[in-house]
Amino acid sequence: MTLYRFALLPFLAFLLPGVAHAEGLGIEGNYARADGHWGTELGAGYAMGFAGFSLTPGAGVYLRDGETKLYGRVEASYSIPLSATIGAGARFSGENVRPYATLALPILPKVRAKANAGPKYYAVGLTLGY
Repeated sequence: MTLYRFALLPFLAFLLPGVAHAEGLGIEGNYARADGHWGTELGAGYAMGFAGFSLTPGAGVYLRDGETKLYGRVEASYSIPLSATIGAGARFSGENVRPYATLALPILPKVRAKANAGPKYYAVGLTLGY
């Protein structure tokens, strides 16, 4: 069985660059109301997409009043070509899980203005990449 796994390595090395090109890394900066306070979110994610649909897990830090908190998120969205991206997501911070809707509009290639809104969570900012 070990020889079989070893034989797959060249095939995977050939396949992975194509998969990495089809996907995308991205970063975002938001001004957000989360955990009952306004602050700044700085995060990164990796979009895995197919035919306009994408699933984007990500993580980052939430900065407010000199404190930092880690958060994670996952978004499922659909991009209308040369128009808006709409979807839904969930933000995980401490014991809180906040569902939200998301809308992003292109400003420049690979740069979008983005807004998130949900119960006890609001954010507006910019996304670069994906």
